[in-house]
Amino acid sequence: MMLEEYLLPKYYLLKKDLIKKIENDQFKTNEQIPSERELIQMYGYSRITVRKAIDDLVNEGYLYRIHGKGTYVKGNDVQQNIVSLNSITNDILAMGKEPSRKVLKFKVDKTFLKRAEELEIDNDDEVVILDRIYYADKEPINRTTDYLPAKYFPNINNYDFSKNSLFQVIEEEYKIKITRAVRTIEAVLADEEIAGMLELKKGFPVLLFRGVTYGLVDGKEVPIESFKSYYRSDNRKFTITQIKMS
Repeated sequence: MMLEEYLLPKYYLLKKDLIKKIENDQFKTNEQIPSERELIQMYGYSRITVRKAIDDLVNEGYLYRIHGKGTYVKGNDVQQNIVSLNSITNDILAMGKEPSRKVLKFKVDKTFLKRAEELEIDNDDEVVILDRIYYADKEPINRTTDYLPAKYFPNINNYDFSKNSLFQVIEEEYKIKITRAVRTIEAVLADEEIAGMLELKKGFPVLLFRGVTYGLVDGKEVPIESFKSYYRSDNRKFTITQIKMS
């Protein structure tokens, strides 16, 4: 070991070695890395040192955790194009994983001024509230709450959204063509509720998407959905394709 390496923290040296193994494909994409106990035995470092190195690599995007299973190497295959407008279900299928959903809330209720303005409806109009957790191969990936103008979706309570894709129902059953969505993205820390739903530690960074989706109703483009989605950041990558404007 070179002199300068003696001066570096042990967790940093461990990080460097693990990154080298990842980049040299000794630890392959989506392959589980050795457990904390195994790393302690392999390197002779303390549990605190090993945990610090692993936490850093998760935060830096090299690794991701699956609750109750272990820590895995993150690759470029687990990604979503932010520019494309797909249902979450189709995004999961594109990852080569099995989608499933858990409905937390599904009801028709009054809305408030800000959401009425987003959806371009009257203050006393009702909205459909659909709150779900999405899973990929039984691992939670996001919690999404949708608000839909009830006047466009009569009898929507007849559909089981633990089994059905919302976008598919909108386009195939209500004949509303989805045209575009305006989204904002921000990094936030998971509160106790979101952390529990996504199987994360409280305070873990998540990506919060907010936006409005538009569709053609009777030939006119109108807002058909206001949404809020919390995405896990430890096992996803989002891509943006940019075009240089002349």
